[in-house]
Amino acid sequence: MPKYLLQASYTVEGLKGLKKAKASSRKAAVAKLVKAIGGKLEALYYVLGDHDILAIVEVPDHSSAAAMSLAVSATGLCRSIRTTALLDLHEMDKALEKSSVGFRGPGQ
Repeated sequence: MPKYLLQASYTVEGLKGLKKAKASSRKAAVAKLVKAIGGKLEALYYVLGDHDILAIVEVPDHSSAAAMSLAVSATGLCRSIRTTALLDLHEMDKALEKSSVGFRGPGQ
């Protein structure tokens, strides 16, 4: 099953809700969301920097990953959510094999 990295930033209202519900409660909520679309939550972290929270999930396909992002965004409690597909080493090796198609860059 494909893996994805989700990065989200809370709105002010989202942070107020987080303070009330506590950070640990979000793991169960995220796990429930991922399970509902046929996936599995691998990891959930709070982070410092441009985003507030990140998760690594396994879900069946791109549309499932998009559905997750849409569900979170629809709450209005995140000001941004970024979904990134993750490739394992085998997938990257396959991509490297396919990349030898003779593309010529500008001016080459």
